[in-house]
Amino acid sequence: MTKTTLDLTGLKCPLPALKTRKALKTVAPGDFLEVHCTDPLSVIDIPNLIRETGDKVEIAKRDETRIVFLIEKTNGAIEKSNSAPPQGG
Repeated sequence: MTKTTLDLTGLKCPLPALKTRKALKTVAPGDFLEVHCTDPLSVIDIPNLIRETGDKVEIAKRDETRIVFLIEKTNGAIEKSNSAPPQGG
């Protein structure tokens, strides 16, 4: 189990969610991605992203200057959805 930290402080919507999605593609199942944000909209955007990917997220820290998310990569849904064979045939 490893933890990767992604510092997105200073970035505004939609960049925190987009960069989190990209970083999740490099995280192995069972590992963690810690994301540091300052954009208040990230408390909506990042949990919505993680709901789509099927991973797990917790807000590890939130104060007036920073939000820290701890994301556990669980099933690799992003990679699977991009590499699934076409249906039908």
